[in-house]
Amino acid sequence: MGRVTVRRQVLRISDGREMRRQDALAAEEPLELRVNGRALTVTMRTPGQDVELAHGFLLTEGVIAGVEDVRTARYCDGTDEDGRNTYNVLDLALADHVPPAQVGVERNFHTTSSCGVCGKAALETVRVRSHHDLTKDDAKVSVDTLISLPGKLRAAQRVFDSTGGLHAAGLFTSAGELLVAREDVGRHNAVDKVIGWALMSRRVPLSGCVLMVSGRASFELVQKATMAGIPVLAAVSAPSSLAADLAAEQGMTLVGFLRDASMNVYSGQSRVDR
Repeated sequence: MGRVTVRRQVLRISDGREMRRQDALAAEEPLELRVNGRALTVTMRTPGQDVELAHGFLLTEGVIAGVEDVRTARYCDGTDEDGRNTYNVLDLALADHVPPAQVGVERNFHTTSSCGVCGKAALETVRVRSHHDLTKDDAKVSVDTLISLPGKLRAAQRVFDSTGGLHAAGLFTSAGELLVAREDVGRHNAVDKVIGWALMSRRVPLSGCVLMVSGRASFELVQKATMAGIPVLAAVSAPSSLAADLAAEQGMTLVGFLRDASMNVYSGQSRVDR
């Protein structure tokens, strides 16, 4: 498997003094996802939990609906200049009943807006593709529980401690119990790994769960949570306008600026116990 961290020599300058030392960087390498032997997409990720990432990606992009839709997942012969397997090519074989995936699945639905797709069309796309009705999820989460989540997620970020350069996503119960946490250079990859873990554990739909993410809440992350049936998404930073629109459209509780003892609840306020 690829390395999660890479050591590099750096020149450290502090208070006018210079020192050369080794520094740990978060590894970033391409992962090519193939479906039935055909290249589907390439994402830049931190190596590790690649099979979870692939399952989460295929679920949240609507290629599969359940873990039984994937027959096998195996690394292909992606080699470096020395002929060693880089583990950067992963091929998933779909079950016979699953329609072929479209080559070139885009990371974000809204990245195609330059081609004439508006926000309304993006919302409609997710509405049609999602198999889960979040409006029927009556989960409740307390303010105190929400306030505790950033600290719990941060405590689970082992690689961040050595590099300071990774995003994180954590899946919690409505009572604040951490089910799984994943790190990656890409926030969307961390979420795909979490959802892929849940899918492979046969926990999808993730009714009554809270997805906590570092950074901001984008349209893409709301879309992924919707596709996995997650009723509550919380982020330490701001949501985008389209993320807030989609959360409201889907009946999701969206929490932003979750820091210290404060937060903004942008939609689904009825799930938050005050």
